[in-house]
Amino acid sequence: MSAKLIAIEGLDGSGKETQTRLLREALDAKGLNVTSISFPCYGQPSAALVEDYLHGGFGEHAEDVNAFAASSFFAMDRLVSYLKYWRRDYESVDVLIADRYTTSNAIHQCSKLPESEWGAFCDWLLNYEFTYLGLPRPDEVIYLRLDVETSQKLLARRYGGDVNKRDVHERDLDYLHRSQKAAEWCCDRLGWLAVECVDDGVLRDRLDVHEEIMAKLGSGLLHE
Repeated sequence: MSAKLIAIEGLDGSGKETQTRLLREALDAKGLNVTSISFPCYGQPSAALVEDYLHGGFGEHAEDVNAFAASSFFAMDRLVSYLKYWRRDYESVDVLIADRYTTSNAIHQCSKLPESEWGAFCDWLLNYEFTYLGLPRPDEVIYLRLDVETSQKLLARRYGGDVNKRDVHERDLDYLHRSQKAAEWCCDRLGWLAVECVDDGVLRDRLDVHEEIMAKLGSGLLHE
């Protein structure tokens, strides 16, 4: 037996951590055995390359590390943490919720490539992580849709306006706009469940977003 794996994706500030917590609490209240994980595994040896990359150790711009190499940094973090920490949970609980997953590579690394290459890259990425590395495939991906402008406002609040605290992804507006476009493409191409975070220019209440997530997941996935 293995868990139902639900990945939650979205631009920075979209509420992934909050929605992961709310979903875990709701499913736990239904009597399911639920756990959650978050990527990257900051502070762990498995994430050393990821942290060095995000902090500009290989160059000041995200494009200084190509899509395939950067994907490998994040994939190895997932693989090592799976083998050492969360494989036992995945094989024993009912539901495992991931705050970011392989799907983050699809969003952020596609943006480094021409759109004409996105399909081939995603084919390579999913085959690499799920077939060759043996990581579990998600049963569903929830995409929290948030525009870059709102994301930037939330990031400014998070970091108190200090742009130096942002990583190589967060400080590059052109890159973030490309990532948003890639996210929309992936959502459509890969069959993710999109949930709007903004309604008529106003952030939706987190509980409203949570209720929509529960409705989109439905009872079938969670009770099979």
